[in-house]
Amino acid sequence: MKKLFLVVLDGIADRPNPFLYNKTPLEIAFKPNLDWLAAHGKSGYMFTLKENIAPESDSAVFSILGYDPYKYSTGRGPLEAYGSGIKIEEGDLCLRTNFATIKGSEVIDRRAGRTLTTEEARLLAESINKKVKLSHKFIFKPTLQHRGVLVVRGSFSDNISNTDPGYEKFGSISRVTISSNKLKDSEPLDDDETSELSSHIVNSFVSQSMKILKEHPVNKKRIREGKLPANIILTRDAGIKLPELPKKGKKWLAILNMLLETAISKLAGMDVSLNQYPPMKTNSVYEHLYNALKTQLKFIQEQVIKNYKKYDCFYIHIKETDIPGHDGLPIHKKKMIEMIDELLFAFLRKEFKDSIIVVTADHSTPCTLKVHSDDPVPLLVYGKGKDGIKSFNEKTCRKGRIGKIYGKDMLNMFK
Repeated sequence: MKKLFLVVLDGIADRPNPFLYNKTPLEIAFKPNLDWLAAHGKSGYMFTLKENIAPESDSAVFSILGYDPYKYSTGRGPLEAYGSGIKIEEGDLCLRTNFATIKGSEVIDRRAGRTLTTEEARLLAESINKKVKLSHKFIFKPTLQHRGVLVVRGSFSDNISNTDPGYEKFGSISRVTISSNKLKDSEPLDDDETSELSSHIVNSFVSQSMKILKEHPVNKKRIREGKLPANIILTRDAGIKLPELPKKGKKWLAILNMLLETAISKLAGMDVSLNQYPPMKTNSVYEHLYNALKTQLKFIQEQVIKNYKKYDCFYIHIKETDIPGHDGLPIHKKKMIEMIDELLFAFLRKEFKDSIIVVTADHSTPCTLKVHSDDPVPLLVYGKGKDGIKSFNEKTCRKGRIGKIYGKDMLNMFK
């Protein structure tokens, strides 16, 4: 039986960019190994959820791994909590959070300039945990750079809206929206008193923490240095329980460095090799990202070699390619593609030619938009015949023999 490698390049899909001669990063990047796999494989294009929906990462990953998020998702908050090591009980209110920057009532950066160091985030969280007073016990935990998780202990409802204006909640799934940057209060989405209590607690946390962050020495120092302050915490994707996923029948190893994908993989019954993301010690964001990416690519090689005989399938998720899309930096996305081609796909091409290699993305993050879009993502399947497509990119994959598919159906091709 052939081994399966599922490689998800987070946010890699893009749109033509004037800084790249109206090409996408995938079109213009030098990636001989990915293109070789395309020339010897089949291509297609995929909507990870549905047409006209810009998906969040959690629902997209659910779908790619074969789980219909409309059936299984219980909100991203519990996944972030579980992935970060916080033990939760059903009823605890869990939310994904961002350290962000607000001016007046407008969110001017949802990621605090993306320059927040690990130590700065720790100090801010320490003050918030000490000074914020709620009616119920809570844990606020920074996870990576601007990211964090809030868990409020008790019996709550997750049927509340996001305070993050970048995401709109539909049941247990949030969709990306760019309609407004105006800060929102969390609101109950039904008439239940528990939902009203849940939204009230979230609003109280946001309001109290905003006052603490405004006066915090970390932010005063950032302002003096010309950096954006992390002066508000945005919340989204409330959930009160973990999803119950049918376990994978074959032996899977997930090789990861992010908490969300770790949580989903473990709940799916996969074993996980987690490379702890290195702390950000300086404000040199892209130096940090390239070092983290290079370290992760070497870690992937080591784990595949070490565990190749033990597992049937390998799930590899690379986060860094999403970040230049959010920052509007197509040159950096191009460079990351080239690094991944050199350090990962050359390795897979050379050592595992007899395997099935699937390459795709969880969503598109166009540099011209700086947010997730509803564009389909390219799909490459090597090891199941070929169709004559010569390169892996958004345009050529549209012409491939696989055609259009949906994320939840993708793995069915390999049963």
